[in-house]
Amino acid sequence: MNTLFLYGPPASGKTTLGKKLAEALRRPFFDLDDEIVKAKGKSIPKIFEAGGEAAFRKAESETLRALILRPDSQGAIIALGGGTLLDNANRELAEKEGRVWCMEAPSAEELEKRIAAKPGARPLGNKAEERKAHYATFPRRVAQKFFLKDSLVVVGDDLGPLHGFADLIIADENAAKANKSALANATLETIPSGEQFKNLKTVERIWGFALSHGLGRKNTLAAFGGGVTGDLTGFSAATWMRGINWINFPTTLLSMVDASTGGKTGCDLPCGKNLIGAFHFPKLVLIDAAYLKTLPENELKNGRAEMIKHEIIKGLAPGNYKAIPSAQEIGDNLAVKVEMVTKDPYEVKGFRLLLNCGHTVGHALEIATNFSFSHGQAVAIGMVEEAKLAQKLGLAKPEFVNELKERIADAGLPTELPQDVTFASLKDIMLKDKKHQGKTVTFALPCANGDVRAVPIELK
Repeated sequence: MNTLFLYGPPASGKTTLGKKLAEALRRPFFDLDDEIVKAKGKSIPKIFEAGGEAAFRKAESETLRALILRPDSQGAIIALGGGTLLDNANRELAEKEGRVWCMEAPSAEELEKRIAAKPGARPLGNKAEERKAHYATFPRRVAQKFFLKDSLVVVGDDLGPLHGFADLIIADENAAKANKSALANATLETIPSGEQFKNLKTVERIWGFALSHGLGRKNTLAAFGGGVTGDLTGFSAATWMRGINWINFPTTLLSMVDASTGGKTGCDLPCGKNLIGAFHFPKLVLIDAAYLKTLPENELKNGRAEMIKHEIIKGLAPGNYKAIPSAQEIGDNLAVKVEMVTKDPYEVKGFRLLLNCGHTVGHALEIATNFSFSHGQAVAIGMVEEAKLAQKLGLAKPEFVNELKERIADAGLPTELPQDVTFASLKDIMLKDKKHQGKTVTFALPCANGDVRAVPIELK
């Protein structure tokens, strides 16, 4: 991996992200401002006092060049100052030596709050608006970041190739074919695409790849693809050598907003989905919205089902279901899941269980139809069926059920069970659900927009 430079407005979080990213990737980290202080023997404010901004910029350029030439900085994560790349020579050098990720500025209020928290540390204050046009010229963008349990989650756009991020990348065949440039020069193995391959046979195949590439306790495995690839690779990492680090590079909208984040890994058995698994949080989830440009419309629809689920849980207004979501929109939607998982990482307090809205019926429908319905389609139908169940129990009003059906239909997703399948016919499969106790299954019932409830129901 070449050097990765983090750039953007002062107080946009470059240092915080850089330290976490370096930890996840086992790379060295440097903060350019800290290196300037070491080189000059005085603080940044003192440099400004002595010679103004011109003296600081001169020291900044000299320190950047010296740092890049140091052997210990090769492949490092380097957090730059908010104006470092205003100098064209500095920019050319950074882009020659690696890649630049430019961080989107948080709200003006948040920036001012952060700057005020460290009075005097940033002599030039808030320059985000003044330099907005300059920052916009950097194509590789970081829209949002989250810190969740052991995971760093980065959401951005056009973040670049993945060579050097992991010792071995496991990619599903379809994702690998559609995104060859992202995987150029990476150590790569592929597995078949599709839910029907989410089984122990594929896990054994990944273990075989790990063995043939000599992966040990200090190596990192990575997944590149949709939710199935992430689940299988994560489970393989959880169980290889009793657990090694792994990274998730989701390429589908569904995996970006849901499956990639949360630490659940596993595989299916013929009698039920995800019955074998482990909690094993990835060290890094790198969500790049650029991959969505290669997805067929049906795959985008699958992801929208999970986005709608998050909207219902949080009580959000319907999104724009006709356009490809931006990195910012993905981050905003994913924030709902991050909040729930943060409260209940191992699904023992009840908060995280709400994320199963639509999934109890949805998973059963997938199995009953031999996966002729995609996961997103099954979850969409599952949400409607579970809303109807909430209505029968007096927990949801008929108008909400109709509103939910309209929202799902607007996203181009189905809302009804196929003719040969009924709720009753799915009961035996639902009784094998992970959330069952005897004949009782706990559903996450959508009762209103912003009201999803965990309700134990006896299936007779």
